[in-house]
Amino acid sequence: MRNSSFLSRIRPLRLDTVAAILGLLLASAMLPLRLLASQIFIKTVPIVLGLACGLYLLSLYAETNNSAMPTLSRPALMTLPTLVLFGLSALVVLSFVQGERTIVFFVLSGLVGTLLIAQIVFSEDETFNTGIVLLQLVLFAFVFRFTALYATPGFIGIDIWTHMELADAIFEERSLSAISNNKHYGSPLYHLLVASSALVFDVPLRAALYLTVGVVMPLSILLVYATANLLISPRWSALAAGLFAMANYVAQWGMHLIPTSMGLVFFLGVLYALIRVMRIEYTIRDFMLLLVLSLAVILTHQVSTFIMLVVLVTAFLAQIVFMIGPFGLNRLDTNTFRTKKPVNLIGLVVFNFGLTIFVWSLTPYREDSFLKTVLSFLSQTIEESAGFLNIASGTGSEESAGEVAAPTLLDQVVPYVDELGFLILLGLTFAGCLYVIHRRRAEQSVFTLLLASAIMLFFVMGLPMFGIRNFIPTRWFAFLYAPMAILGAIAIRVFVRDLDPRLAMVTILLVVLVYPGAMAFAAESNTENPIFEQQHEQLAYDESELTAVSSIGEMTGSPAGSEIRADQQLHTDHPYFTVFDRTGAYSSSSYVTLPEDGVADHDYTVYRTSQTESVAYFVDENGQAQLKSVDRAQICRPTQATVYDSGDVNFCTPSPASN
Repeated sequence: MRNSSFLSRIRPLRLDTVAAILGLLLASAMLPLRLLASQIFIKTVPIVLGLACGLYLLSLYAETNNSAMPTLSRPALMTLPTLVLFGLSALVVLSFVQGERTIVFFVLSGLVGTLLIAQIVFSEDETFNTGIVLLQLVLFAFVFRFTALYATPGFIGIDIWTHMELADAIFEERSLSAISNNKHYGSPLYHLLVASSALVFDVPLRAALYLTVGVVMPLSILLVYATANLLISPRWSALAAGLFAMANYVAQWGMHLIPTSMGLVFFLGVLYALIRVMRIEYTIRDFMLLLVLSLAVILTHQVSTFIMLVVLVTAFLAQIVFMIGPFGLNRLDTNTFRTKKPVNLIGLVVFNFGLTIFVWSLTPYREDSFLKTVLSFLSQTIEESAGFLNIASGTGSEESAGEVAAPTLLDQVVPYVDELGFLILLGLTFAGCLYVIHRRRAEQSVFTLLLASAIMLFFVMGLPMFGIRNFIPTRWFAFLYAPMAILGAIAIRVFVRDLDPRLAMVTILLVVLVYPGAMAFAAESNTENPIFEQQHEQLAYDESELTAVSSIGEMTGSPAGSEIRADQQLHTDHPYFTVFDRTGAYSSSSYVTLPEDGVADHDYTVYRTSQTESVAYFVDENGQAQLKSVDRAQICRPTQATVYDSGDVNFCTPSPASN
């Protein structure tokens, strides 16, 4: 009798049940890969996948309904916003007083994030105040990003120096022709926005950047809320916005303000408009909004464009699935998602592909068109270096690894700290995907999110396993987080409602207590002042270092690259040499090469004290990058002449006595 009862609960096998079982089998099959490679995702993703599938199966066959899930009392819900505002004020004061975002700042930001998430998951739909929570999320995003921008004298990041030079060229010449030989000539919206804003507001380019792209980035989390709210209730939509707002790469592009940032904003608009036309009885105005936003992405950023095309293709694939209906997916549960026929997207996909090919064919890049160049790079990579488990991001061979000091415990722990927040969100995404593929809940909109997440994960984690990183996977994560956050919010709603109360509480507390802090401690969230300064390079500079760049440029006359002989190339650490190159202060600069004896043998070198106090990237004689700290004598030899010395930065050249 007991066996009959058990069988009645598991029959018939549903699509979500089958997928969860297959996920468990796949996770088990992937576990041995850790014996073949030490890449962190190979070690962790199988475990995350197995846990997500296991929890989902437990939620399917739990015999209880968590209607009595613990919630916060009304007085507590009224108190938490005050505590959040107090915490945000403390974050602002800390950054002003300390002059930088320190570890205390990130610990406190994690606590504030916990209070924010707790307001959402431990409230009830009837008592949830959407406006107050969204206001707190936006304020949190503003404070977390703008305190970094305030505390940094120049810019945060590497590429931004190039883009500001391009914007300055447009500003000076009052014409787009100023960048006609650059690949961004075909995608100039970012540079035009910054230059025109500087003219309209009569402010420097840096201020114009912060007043436009800088302000829009925190506000863009509302697009995630609006997209999620087309599928789920305001409470869980706010959770999706919160998960997205705190994500590490989203925070990074809110501080490293480049075309990727602006492309992300337009992408979120495209995602909202796309899901909207799938969920409502749309008009031509709704479809025109989708078309205009997709055009804006194409004219803003090439990588963002490719990501958008991937999402549009997934939406078209979802349309095919529901038109053909091989699994009977047209039987929808109207209590979960509203019934609607699939939207025909073939015209939109063809238009965007055609326009992209046209624009990229006219965009100059390395003495050819952008399209031909990137296809050539991809073909070369596939022919020369592609192969299973040929981890492109590896740190070198085992032989070279054996020559360096054994990693400390902190060295081994830091990579897991960096990825912990992503892995939590990834597990929630897996569970959310399982929920939406149920026959009665499946629909074109949620299948688009599922397929988009799956294919984008393949680009960021799958292709690098085969040595292919041409698609710049680190640029994809922020875009990927949008569908992941929505699916993750759906998963938490399922766990709260269906999972055993004890397991549900453990799962929810993991998200509430760990996720905000894990994302704040991830390397991408603190690039301007790394928490783990001996494991991560700093991607920002102080006043003395920026002054040195301009002073050395004035001393040398800022020669063009063609005017500099090979022996006159300037050498310093990465990322510092990129500032000399990208600002035009010294257009031929590169890494310092440190041979076995540890002393550089270059004629023109730049030493800065941060090379000793923290770590920076150098290369060895084999061209392998090394993250390490060095002494001054290793960069500026006693036989060289120091022609510039600010106390923090030294510029060393061949000594006249040695000639």
